[in-house]
Amino acid sequence: MNDVVALGTNGWQRFWNRGGWWKALIAVVAYYLIYQYVPLWTLGPFVGGLTDPAAKILVTTGAPIAFGCLVLIVFAWSLGWLRELFGRQPIRGRGWMWSAVAITLLFNVLHFATIDYATAGAGIVLAWIITGLFIGFAEEVLTRGLVVNLMRKAGHRELTVALVSAALFAAMHAGNMFSGQALLPTLVQLVYTFAFGICMYLALRVTGALIWPILLHATTDPSIFLQSAYPAAGPLTGFAASGNIVVIIAGLVLLIFIRGRVAVPEAPRDGALPRS
Repeated sequence: MNDVVALGTNGWQRFWNRGGWWKALIAVVAYYLIYQYVPLWTLGPFVGGLTDPAAKILVTTGAPIAFGCLVLIVFAWSLGWLRELFGRQPIRGRGWMWSAVAITLLFNVLHFATIDYATAGAGIVLAWIITGLFIGFAEEVLTRGLVVNLMRKAGHRELTVALVSAALFAAMHAGNMFSGQALLPTLVQLVYTFAFGICMYLALRVTGALIWPILLHATTDPSIFLQSAYPAAGPLTGFAASGNIVVIIAGLVLLIFIRGRVAVPEAPRDGALPRS
């Protein structure tokens, strides 16, 4: 394969196709700033007049992330990466990786099963499910899609790929302190999101396609938010609420066993003639 084709047809594509952790950091920071602040300029005037709780969820939480989804799609399209991101993974998973999928899915089901739906109301439940789809798509395309791809293109081992993608995913949630969240809950959330990121990386590996961690993630946030705000009475509710601790333990333990590396074609040095 011609190296020019592998790296891209323009400077923009060649820059990103060489990969690297610092480019992954740039992508995450740029996404965070764009999705956090750009929608505020257009949605801000409408927020104050909203009185319906479900509408507030969709406008204040769902709409900015939906905008972020669009930005990520355009960015991936500009690089010619859409097929890479949503096609089959270039490295196979191992059977033990299914444990990360099973643990996450189990507690998502338990969370949904222990929600007081009568108190929450259909509107709020639907609003969080829709918002969860946006969250799952945006955060997985960014961290398990773009970040993983950038790390692999730089030739890093899969353990490093998993660590960096999970660390950047967790770092995005540090911004919750700017919205008034206390330090201790934020630190706990960072540990959880890092471990959850490892589980989503394992889901990507073992299923072989990005769509599955997207859907798994899309059911995680709304199930946790709804179960925390509207818990049903009963002993199962307490057990379901312990899911975050189990995910933390699973993610931190399972990352130890991550192995492998995706082979990348050797690219020509800057200024060198491409090989055919």
